[in-house]
Amino acid sequence: MINFLMNGNTPVIAFIGVLTAFFATCLAIEKCEKFLPKDAGREFAVDGKQARGKPRGAGFIFILVFMVSALLFAQINLEMIIYLVLIGAEMLTGFLDDASEKPWGELKKGILDLIVAVMAAVTYINHNSCQVEIATLGINFALPPVVFGILTVILVWASINVTNCADGVDGLSGTLTIITMMSIFGADVIRGKTGTFAYPILLFAVCVLGYLWYNAAPSRLLMGDAGSRAMGFAISIAVLKTGSPFLYIPFAFVLMMDGGLGLLKVSCIRYLKLHILNNIRTPLHDHVRKNMDWSGTQTVFRFAIIQIMISAAAFYFIFIQIMR
Repeated sequence: MINFLMNGNTPVIAFIGVLTAFFATCLAIEKCEKFLPKDAGREFAVDGKQARGKPRGAGFIFILVFMVSALLFAQINLEMIIYLVLIGAEMLTGFLDDASEKPWGELKKGILDLIVAVMAAVTYINHNSCQVEIATLGINFALPPVVFGILTVILVWASINVTNCADGVDGLSGTLTIITMMSIFGADVIRGKTGTFAYPILLFAVCVLGYLWYNAAPSRLLMGDAGSRAMGFAISIAVLKTGSPFLYIPFAFVLMMDGGLGLLKVSCIRYLKLHILNNIRTPLHDHVRKNMDWSGTQTVFRFAIIQIMISAAAFYFIFIQIMR
């Protein structure tokens, strides 16, 4: 168990790695935020104008710190290197969009995300089995590689985009990402899953914490697509490596609902000419602030509380299955 938690490092080295990742993120943001592009504000978002003029694209900083920290302190193999390259690709494409005077179109970003998702699926299948466990029910089954690959592409692509859509309130997507990642880490610990991706989850979480130090309301800077898209990718890989990808549903439920309903609504209108959720503003964080008069701080805390409760319930069902 100790070796699992420390990812092969001594406890002291692992502890130093976590502290280094956090303080390196804070230091890098302090020194580099002045070089980030400035946000132009979002016309249709609730309080979108408040973001105007703030440094945007801070995801470039904390994702880069995570990648370096993982190389220095985590157990590295070919699979991990590919995932780091792909998370870097999501960060870089997001940052280029953040820095562009004319935002990239949805089609362009969607295709790029699809390419990354396909590469992630191929990498996972080449280094892992296609066995799937539903950890909350104790059910195991194998899927054909083609089916598993298609579902993996859907998971990765959806995770990238729902996390991106949930980024709109100071501290919200970062807080939810930390809860989701630590829920995945907790599930690994409870189930005794050994592997190389558990310790990087801790490194990733503390890098996001370093960013949140500056993004807590009222925020000083914004992560932009450089952060949100990379976070979505990291969540999808972390849950895949548990061997129970369906844990994404309870552990990322609030992210999925907040960002996913907007994607569903737009897709139904655009491609099916079907108007649904007409009385619900999407993303949901805009609905609760505009229609229910929640403050930004209330939105972050209440969404976080909901996610923690759902994750705790999932832990209970996982524990019950282990004890049987």
